[in-house]
Amino acid sequence: MKSYIKLPIGFDVTKLKADHSRLSTSDWIAHFNTYYYQGDWSVVPLRSIGGISDHIYPDPAKTEFEDTAILSRCPYYQEVLATFKCPLLSARLLRLGAGSSIREHQDFNLGYEDGEIRFHIPVLTNPGVEFYLDGERIAMNEGECWYLNFNLHHKVQNNGNTDRVHLVIDCVVNEWVDSLLLA
Repeated sequence: MKSYIKLPIGFDVTKLKADHSRLSTSDWIAHFNTYYYQGDWSVVPLRSIGGISDHIYPDPAKTEFEDTAILSRCPYYQEVLATFKCPLLSARLLRLGAGSSIREHQDFNLGYEDGEIRFHIPVLTNPGVEFYLDGERIAMNEGECWYLNFNLHHKVQNNGNTDRVHLVIDCVVNEWVDSLLLA
């Protein structure tokens, strides 16, 4: 299995951005791991443990993930999540502000071989975003859907003048995921 795959599904960029515009400033929560970043790295939980709207940590040991009240305001994000025919765990919007960076790190147990994977769907991005996985730069465009093996080292720099926002979905591997990734 490759360490990253652009999936053969995509999403309507206009509708992704429309749901993004439904968010309020108070919906964004600073990421808890301040060691890993400089600048603005913040989160809006759409699915969290117990559906709690200010719970941003997707604890892999817990499985009681539910939709948050924020997701109920975002009909297209609901449609996007319904596309994934596998058990959904967390779903979050992750924003990396202009001029911000995430240091190189690893997220453990988030590779296909672990049975739990993470998909990224760029909602907002710009040409100044530099995303590296295992030392290789990967350009992800708005509306695309990507699998990336986050067991590997990765980092992001937003050198642009606008925010980078991704819809990040953690799922359990099942036959649907197999067919999508192995196609």
